[in-house]
Amino acid sequence: MKYDINDICDRVSKKLKKKRYMHSLGVMYTAQALAMKYEIPIEDAAAAGILHDIAKEMSEEELINYCGKHNIYISQAEKEAPYLLHGKAGANIAKKKYGVNEEHILDAIRFHTTGRAQMTMIEKIIFVADYIEPGRTQYSDSETGDNNAFCAIRKEAFTDLDRACALIMKRTIDYLKSDKSKHIDSTSMEAYGYYKVFL
Repeated sequence: MKYDINDICDRVSKKLKKKRYMHSLGVMYTAQALAMKYEIPIEDAAAAGILHDIAKEMSEEELINYCGKHNIYISQAEKEAPYLLHGKAGANIAKKKYGVNEEHILDAIRFHTTGRAQMTMIEKIIFVADYIEPGRTQYSDSETGDNNAFCAIRKEAFTDLDRACALIMKRTIDYLKSDKSKHIDSTSMEAYGYYKVFL
C-alpha cells in the first residue's frame, strides 16, 4: 500500500476534535465509494478524504501565519475571510506531516472548499464528498429548507459528478449571496462559471 490509511486515521483522530474527525471519516468513506464508482484509486480518495480538513481547526491568525511562513499565496478574498485558507494550509500539512506527495491528492485537499474550473476526478470526488457525506444533514434545513434538493445531489453524485458539482456550487453561492457577511472566493465563482453548463 502506498499509504497506511489506518495510521493516518489514527494520527488525524489525535489532531481533530471528535465532531470534525467524524466528518473527515464520513468524507473518506464517501470518497472511497465515489472512487469505486468512477474507477479511480480508492487509496488516493481515502488519503485526500481523511486529510481534507486537517487545518480546519486552526484559528484565522494561525492560518495566515502558517501560509506566510510557508510562502503560500493569500488572495484578497482569503485575507478578508482567512478560514478559506484551510484547504491550502491543509495540503501543505498533508505533504509535510503525512508524506502525501502526489499533486493530484494535494490539489483535492487544496480546492475542496472552493472547487475550481476543470477539476480532476479526485478533486470533484472530494469536493462532492465533503458536501454529501452522511453526517451532513444541516443543509436540508438551514440553507433552503428543501430536503429533496439535498437528496437529489446525493443521488446525482453517483450518476453525474459534473452535475453534482454544479448543483453544490449553485446552492453554496446562492446561500453566500443571501448573507452579506459571507465572502465568495473568486475561485468559486470561476468554478461555477465552468460547471453551470451541466445544470
